[in-house]
Amino acid sequence: MMVLFRKVRRNLLRLDKFKSYFIYALGEVLLIVVGLLIAWKINNLNEIKKNRIVELKIYKSLSQELDTNLIVLDSAIVDYTTSIQKLQNTLNYIGMKPEELTQEAKTLIVNLNYEKTIFRNEAINSINVTNKFEFIESDSLKQLIAAYPNELDSFNNQQAKIESIITYRLKPIIEKHISLMEILPQNSYNYNRIKTFGEQSNYAELLVSREYQNGVIDRLLNTKGQLSIAKNLRQKTKKIVTKLNQELYTP
Repeated sequence: MMVLFRKVRRNLLRLDKFKSYFIYALGEVLLIVVGLLIAWKINNLNEIKKNRIVELKIYKSLSQELDTNLIVLDSAIVDYTTSIQKLQNTLNYIGMKPEELTQEAKTLIVNLNYEKTIFRNEAINSINVTNKFEFIESDSLKQLIAAYPNELDSFNNQQAKIESIITYRLKPIIEKHISLMEILPQNSYNYNRIKTFGEQSNYAELLVSREYQNGVIDRLLNTKGQLSIAKNLRQKTKKIVTKLNQELYTP
C-alpha cells in the first residue's frame, strides 16, 4: 500500500501537479493520523481491560477479608453486650455479706475473662500502602477504604484500654483479697493442706474496696464505649462490602 502511495506521489511531482500533490499529501497525513489514533484506541482499550481485571481482583480479596471481619464483629458485639450485663450484675453485689454470695456470684465478682478481637487487615493495608489505589475507579470507595484503617485503630485502642484495666487495676486488687485455691479441685487429697492452712478469700474486703469498685465501673464504661465503636465499625464495614459487591457484580 505504501509503495503504491509513493508511486502516485512521484507521478504527481513529475507532472508538476502541485495542487493535486498537496491534496494527496494531506490525505496521506490524515490517513497516518487516523491509523495512529485507531492503534492508540485499541491499546487504550486493552489497558483498560487489564486494569479492570486487576481492579476486580482487589475487590474480591478485600470483600472476602471484610466478610470475615463482619463475622468477627457480630461475635464481638454479642460478647460485649454479655460482658456489660455481667458487670452491671457485679455492681449489685456491692455491700453484700460473704454468706449471702452464691458460688455463681463469687465467680462473677472475680471474673477477669476477656477475649481479644482480632481483625484481618492484609488486603486493606496492601491497598493503602501500595499503588493499588490507582486501579480503583470509584472515588467514594477510595474514601471509605482510606478511612478504614483509622476505624480499626479506634477499635483496637479502646480494646487496649479494657485490657489495661483488667491487667493493671482489677487483677491486682482481686488477687490481694481472693485466694486462687478456690479454683483448685474440691475433692483432691493433693490440695488438702493448702485449703486447710492457706489464707482464705475475703470477699467482704474486696467488695468494699474503692479500687475494686472503680475498676469494675471503669471496665463497664469502657466496654459500653467499645460496644458503640464495634457497632459503628460494623456499619462502615458493611457499607464497604455493599459497594464492593456493586462493583463486582455490575457489568
